[in-house]
Amino acid sequence: MHQFFVTPAQVEEDKIYIHGSDVNHIKNVLRMQEGEEIRISDGNNCKYLCAIQKISPEEVTAVILEEEAADNELPSRIYLFQGLPKADKMELIIQKAVELGVYEIIPVEMKRSVVRLDAKKAAKKVERWNEISRSAAKQSGRNLVPKVERVMTFAEALQKANDLDIVLLPYELSEGMSYTRNCIEQIRPGQSIGIFIGPEGGFDQAEVLAASEKKAKPVTLGKRILRTETAGLTMLSILMYHLEEKKPENNIMEE
Repeated sequence: MHQFFVTPAQVEEDKIYIHGSDVNHIKNVLRMQEGEEIRISDGNNCKYLCAIQKISPEEVTAVILEEEAADNELPSRIYLFQGLPKADKMELIIQKAVELGVYEIIPVEMKRSVVRLDAKKAAKKVERWNEISRSAAKQSGRNLVPKVERVMTFAEALQKANDLDIVLLPYELSEGMSYTRNCIEQIRPGQSIGIFIGPEGGFDQAEVLAASEKKAKPVTLGKRILRTETAGLTMLSILMYHLEEKKPENNIMEE
């Protein structure tokens, strides 16, 4: 069943009003008809089973049939601080990270980043990346659309991560799988988690030192060197399994 996102303001009593690009998608791409059922999430842990009541050029009106239990999110908020990669790798990273349960993605310009974006290009990229996040959230049945933040410097990213409970930094020069395992096993549902991933050239040692001084824990993902588009997804997969296994039945992460 197709899923769409709205804001809480678009939910009025027993009806939901869909605007924007989703109207064209419903009408001209999916060619849906009045009476067909869809799922709608308000991006705030409320999900509804609805039937399309009316389709107009500017708006789709849906009638709420049932409010469904929304428990598709991880019990912790995971922030992915992704070093800017080359080409279109960021689009793949965003798509898959959203599927794996990331809460927010922060593109970071690091010392060894090949890509350098001026303010205008960065703004256009972030707009495009948020559209990819929205599409992936629809496809994977998320309750919310993970935000892709503005492009930050490494110092700005460290400042943002300073408010998180746990910060992990997979680093190819780190050793000791037992230390990594211990770090992950200590993470509890409800804690906020940051993951720092370097660009293609990896982290500069000064960046690792600066992150370590700000409570980040350098960890290893094994003896093989992973590409930037693989490392973050590997870390997210490990955390997803750990947190889901620890998640109590019927527990929904509180705001």
